[in-house]
Amino acid sequence: MTSTIQQIIVDRFKPVSEGLTIEDVRIGLGYSSVRLSNNDVGLSWTGKDESGCCTHMGVAGTLVGTDASDLLNMLTDQKHTLKRTLGVATTNALVAGLTATKGSTDDFLDIINVSPDDNVVMVGHFGPVIPKLKRTGCRLDILELKADKPGTVPAHEGNGLLAGCSVAIITATSIVTNTFDNIIAQLGKPRAVIVLGPSTIMYPEVFAGTPVTHISGARVLDGKAVERIVSEGGGTPILKKYLRFETVTL
Repeated sequence: MTSTIQQIIVDRFKPVSEGLTIEDVRIGLGYSSVRLSNNDVGLSWTGKDESGCCTHMGVAGTLVGTDASDLLNMLTDQKHTLKRTLGVATTNALVAGLTATKGSTDDFLDIINVSPDDNVVMVGHFGPVIPKLKRTGCRLDILELKADKPGTVPAHEGNGLLAGCSVAIITATSIVTNTFDNIIAQLGKPRAVIVLGPSTIMYPEVFAGTPVTHISGARVLDGKAVERIVSEGGGTPILKKYLRFETVTL
Protein backbone atom coordinates (compact mmCIF):
# COMPACT_ATOMS: atom_id res chain seq x y z
CA MET A 1 0.00 0.00 0.00
CA THR A 2 1.38 3.41 -1.01
CA SER A 3 2.04 5.76 1.90
CA THR A 4 0.27 9.11 1.99
CA ILE A 5 2.36 12.26 1.69
CA GLN A 6 1.60 12.91 5.36
CA GLN A 7 2.95 9.52 6.46
CA ILE A 8 6.06 10.00 4.32
CA ILE A 9 6.68 13.34 6.05
CA VAL A 10 6.18 11.90 9.53
CA ASP A 11 8.47 8.95 8.85
CA ARG A 12 11.19 11.25 7.46
CA PHE A 13 11.08 13.77 10.29
CA LYS A 14 10.45 11.55 13.32
CA PRO A 15 14.24 11.08 13.87
CA VAL A 16 14.78 14.84 13.44
CA SER A 17 12.22 15.58 16.17
CA GLU A 18 13.99 13.47 18.81
CA GLY A 19 15.00 15.50 21.86
CA LEU A 20 12.96 18.56 20.82
CA THR A 21 9.90 19.86 22.59
CA ILE A 22 7.21 22.43 21.78
CA GLU A 23 8.00 25.93 23.03
CA ASP A 24 5.06 27.86 21.57
CA VAL A 25 1.93 27.28 19.46
CA ARG A 26 -0.12 29.98 17.73
CA ILE A 27 -3.31 29.14 15.82
CA GLY A 28 -4.24 32.24 13.86
CA LEU A 29 -7.10 32.92 11.49
CA GLY A 30 -4.88 32.82 8.40
CA TYR A 31 -1.72 31.00 9.52
CA SER A 32 -0.52 28.97 12.46
CA SER A 33 3.00 28.71 13.86
CA VAL A 34 4.99 26.32 16.01
CA ARG A 35 8.21 27.19 17.84
CA LEU A 36 10.48 24.36 18.98
CA SER A 37 12.76 24.25 22.00
CA ASN A 38 15.71 25.08 19.69
CA ASN A 39 13.85 28.33 18.77
CA ASP A 40 13.17 27.31 15.17
CA VAL A 41 9.75 28.44 13.94
CA GLY A 42 7.55 26.85 11.29
CA LEU A 43 4.44 28.12 9.51
CA SER A 44 1.32 26.55 8.07
CA TRP A 45 -1.91 27.82 6.60
CA THR A 46 -4.67 27.32 9.15
CA GLY A 47 -7.13 24.65 8.05
CA LYS A 48 -10.72 25.15 9.09
CA ASP A 49 -12.87 22.61 10.94
CA GLU A 50 -16.50 23.03 11.95
CA SER A 51 -16.18 22.25 15.65
CA GLY A 52 -19.82 22.74 16.59
CA CYS A 53 -18.76 24.64 19.69
CA CYS A 54 -16.30 27.29 20.83
CA THR A 55 -13.47 24.78 21.38
CA HIS A 56 -11.55 23.96 18.21
CA MET A 57 -8.71 21.99 19.82
CA GLY A 58 -9.60 19.74 22.70
CA VAL A 59 -5.93 19.57 23.73
CA ALA A 60 -5.56 23.36 23.89
CA GLY A 61 -3.51 24.45 26.89
CA THR A 62 -1.48 21.23 26.98
CA LEU A 63 0.68 21.46 23.84
CA VAL A 64 3.60 23.56 25.11
CA GLY A 65 6.23 21.30 26.65
CA THR A 66 5.15 18.17 24.79
CA ASP A 67 7.50 16.27 22.51
CA ALA A 68 7.81 17.70 19.01
CA SER A 69 6.97 14.23 17.71
CA ASP A 70 3.51 14.50 19.27
CA LEU A 71 2.60 17.45 17.05
CA LEU A 72 4.41 15.96 14.07
CA ASN A 73 2.20 12.87 14.38
CA MET A 74 -0.89 15.07 14.14
CA LEU A 75 -0.14 15.37 10.44
CA THR A 76 -1.55 11.87 9.85
CA ASP A 77 -4.86 12.61 11.62
CA GLN A 78 -7.47 11.92 8.93
CA LYS A 79 -10.35 13.61 10.73
CA HIS A 80 -8.97 16.86 12.14
CA THR A 81 -7.76 19.52 9.70
CA LEU A 82 -6.48 21.76 12.49
CA LYS A 83 -4.25 18.97 13.79
CA ARG A 84 -2.80 18.51 10.31
CA THR A 85 -2.15 22.27 10.33
CA LEU A 86 0.01 21.90 13.43
CA GLY A 87 1.69 18.86 11.88
CA VAL A 88 2.77 20.93 8.86
CA ALA A 89 3.90 23.86 11.03
CA THR A 90 5.94 21.49 13.20
CA THR A 91 7.51 19.91 10.11
CA ASN A 92 8.48 23.33 8.80
CA ALA A 93 10.07 24.17 12.15
CA LEU A 94 12.05 20.92 11.95
CA VAL A 95 13.13 21.74 8.38
CA ALA A 96 14.43 25.11 9.62
CA GLY A 97 16.97 23.30 11.78
CA LEU A 98 18.41 21.25 8.91
CA THR A 99 21.02 22.22 6.36
CA ALA A 100 18.91 23.85 3.67
CA THR A 101 19.08 23.00 0.00
CA LYS A 102 20.01 26.29 -1.60
CA GLY A 103 17.07 27.79 -3.45
CA SER A 104 16.68 30.61 -5.95
CA THR A 105 15.01 33.87 -4.93
CA ASP A 106 13.95 34.48 -8.54
CA ASP A 107 10.22 34.45 -9.32
CA PHE A 108 9.23 30.80 -9.78
CA LEU A 109 7.40 31.72 -13.00
CA ASP A 110 10.68 32.91 -14.48
CA ILE A 111 12.33 29.67 -13.42
CA ILE A 112 9.74 27.45 -15.13
CA ASN A 113 9.41 29.85 -18.10
CA VAL A 114 5.68 29.66 -18.82
CA SER A 115 4.91 30.31 -22.50
CA PRO A 116 1.78 30.83 -24.64
CA ASP A 117 1.94 27.13 -25.53
CA ASP A 118 1.45 26.05 -21.92
CA ASN A 119 -1.77 24.78 -20.41
CA VAL A 120 -1.49 25.79 -16.74
CA VAL A 121 -3.69 24.45 -13.97
CA MET A 122 -3.47 26.27 -10.65
CA VAL A 123 -4.83 24.36 -7.66
CA GLY A 124 -5.59 27.10 -5.14
CA HIS A 125 -6.26 30.78 -5.83
CA PHE A 126 -2.93 32.64 -5.79
CA GLY A 127 -4.18 36.13 -6.55
CA PRO A 128 -0.84 37.90 -7.17
CA VAL A 129 0.30 35.13 -9.53
CA ILE A 130 -2.76 35.19 -11.82
CA PRO A 131 -2.02 38.47 -13.67
CA LYS A 132 1.57 37.36 -14.33
CA LEU A 133 0.35 34.07 -15.79
CA LYS A 134 -2.25 35.77 -17.96
CA ARG A 135 0.42 38.06 -19.41
CA THR A 136 2.29 35.01 -20.72
CA GLY A 137 -0.66 34.13 -22.97
CA CYS A 138 -0.97 30.61 -21.56
CA ARG A 139 -4.25 28.85 -20.97
CA LEU A 140 -5.04 29.10 -17.26
CA ASP A 141 -7.56 27.09 -15.24
CA ILE A 142 -7.94 27.64 -11.49
CA LEU A 143 -9.28 24.89 -9.24
CA GLU A 144 -10.60 25.62 -5.75
CA LEU A 145 -12.17 23.44 -3.05
CA LYS A 146 -14.70 26.25 -2.64
CA ALA A 147 -15.04 27.75 -6.10
CA ASP A 148 -16.41 31.03 -4.77
CA LYS A 149 -14.00 33.32 -6.62
CA PRO A 150 -14.56 34.53 -10.21
CA GLY A 151 -12.98 32.31 -12.82
CA THR A 152 -12.48 29.29 -10.56
CA VAL A 153 -13.61 25.71 -11.11
CA PRO A 154 -14.67 23.34 -8.29
CA ALA A 155 -11.76 21.00 -7.58
CA HIS A 156 -13.92 17.89 -7.99
CA GLU A 157 -14.58 18.91 -11.61
CA GLY A 158 -10.92 19.41 -12.42
CA ASN A 159 -9.59 15.89 -12.99
CA GLY A 160 -9.65 16.24 -16.78
CA LEU A 161 -7.92 19.59 -16.56
CA LEU A 162 -5.15 18.13 -14.40
CA ALA A 163 -4.68 15.21 -16.78
CA GLY A 164 -4.12 17.54 -19.73
CA CYS A 165 -2.03 20.33 -18.24
CA SER A 166 1.61 21.03 -19.09
CA VAL A 167 2.23 23.00 -15.88
CA ALA A 168 0.58 22.35 -12.50
CA ILE A 169 0.83 24.86 -9.66
CA ILE A 170 -0.37 23.16 -6.48
CA THR A 171 -0.99 24.93 -3.21
CA ALA A 172 0.95 23.46 -0.29
CA THR A 173 -2.25 23.75 1.73
CA SER A 174 -3.35 20.57 -0.10
CA ILE A 175 -1.25 18.67 2.46
CA VAL A 176 -3.35 20.23 5.23
CA THR A 177 -6.65 19.60 3.43
CA ASN A 178 -5.63 16.01 2.68
CA THR A 179 -6.05 16.46 -1.09
CA PHE A 180 -2.41 16.43 -2.27
CA ASP A 181 -2.23 12.72 -3.12
CA ASN A 182 -5.44 12.82 -5.14
CA ILE A 183 -4.26 15.88 -7.09
CA ILE A 184 -0.95 14.24 -7.92
CA ALA A 185 -2.73 11.05 -9.01
CA GLN A 186 -4.83 12.99 -11.55
CA LEU A 187 -1.85 14.50 -13.38
CA GLY A 188 -0.90 13.31 -16.84
CA LYS A 189 2.64 14.15 -17.94
CA PRO A 190 3.19 17.84 -17.15
CA ARG A 191 6.63 19.29 -17.79
CA ALA A 192 6.54 21.19 -14.47
CA VAL A 193 4.76 20.64 -11.16
CA ILE A 194 5.25 23.30 -8.49
CA VAL A 195 4.20 23.09 -4.84
CA LEU A 196 3.66 26.70 -3.83
CA GLY A 197 3.07 28.85 -0.74
CA PRO A 198 4.46 29.56 2.73
CA SER A 199 3.21 26.17 3.97
CA THR A 200 5.50 24.36 1.51
CA ILE A 201 7.83 21.88 3.17
CA MET A 202 11.17 23.02 1.77
CA TYR A 203 12.81 19.63 1.83
CA PRO A 204 13.16 17.92 -1.57
CA GLU A 205 13.30 14.35 -0.22
CA VAL A 206 9.65 14.61 0.86
CA PHE A 207 8.59 14.78 -2.80
CA ALA A 208 10.87 12.08 -4.18
CA GLY A 209 8.91 9.64 -6.32
CA THR A 210 6.21 12.21 -7.15
CA PRO A 211 5.87 14.32 -10.32
CA VAL A 212 6.84 17.46 -8.34
CA THR A 213 9.65 19.34 -10.10
CA HIS A 214 9.87 22.48 -7.94
CA ILE A 215 9.06 23.51 -4.38
CA SER A 216 8.48 27.21 -3.85
CA GLY A 217 8.01 28.31 -0.26
CA ALA A 218 9.28 30.50 2.55
CA ARG A 219 11.89 30.39 5.27
CA VAL A 220 11.24 32.28 8.51
CA LEU A 221 13.73 35.11 9.10
CA ASP A 222 12.19 36.64 12.24
CA GLY A 223 10.27 34.14 14.34
CA LYS A 224 9.02 36.63 16.93
CA ALA A 225 7.59 38.95 14.28
CA VAL A 226 5.96 36.01 12.49
CA GLU A 227 4.36 34.81 15.71
CA ARG A 228 3.00 38.26 16.48
CA ILE A 229 1.45 38.63 13.03
CA VAL A 230 -0.03 35.12 13.16
CA SER A 231 -1.59 35.88 16.54
CA GLU A 232 -3.09 39.10 15.22
CA GLY A 233 -4.72 37.45 12.19
CA GLY A 234 -2.18 38.46 9.53
CA GLY A 235 -1.55 36.68 6.25
CA THR A 236 1.08 36.48 3.53
CA PRO A 237 1.11 40.19 2.53
CA ILE A 238 2.03 41.19 6.09
CA LEU A 239 4.23 38.20 6.87
CA LYS A 240 6.36 38.43 3.74
CA LYS A 241 8.82 41.04 5.04
CA TYR A 242 9.82 38.53 7.74
CA LEU A 243 10.16 35.61 5.32
CA ARG A 244 12.57 34.70 2.52
CA PHE A 245 10.84 33.16 -0.48
CA GLU A 246 12.82 30.55 -2.38
CA THR A 247 12.29 28.05 -5.16
CA VAL A 248 14.19 24.75 -5.18
CA THR A 249 14.42 22.69 -8.35
CA LEU A 250 14.18 19.00 -7.52
